[in-house]
Amino acid sequence: MFQVKIYITLKEGVADPQGVTIKHALDSLGYEEVKEVRTGKFFQLKIASKNKDEVKEKVRSMCEKILVNPVIENYEYRIEEII
Repeated sequence: MFQVKIYITLKEGVADPQGVTIKHALDSLGYEEVKEVRTGKFFQLKIASKNKDEVKEKVRSMCEKILVNPVIENYEYRIEEII
């Protein structure tokens, strides 16, 4: 069994209106030292398999088919074997 953590972020140069809204809220609460906020997505999956290479391929496929919009998003993932 493997635990997979997938981190999805907007590509550089892509507008992040949610990040801008959060930045303004932080400013209004007195956190002016925060200079930029960029938002993203996080997924944590548990995949039943004994083969890490197979898990890598499945994760890449899931990201490319449904989890990530490759036009505006980047992704990276980490795979850990769990007992």
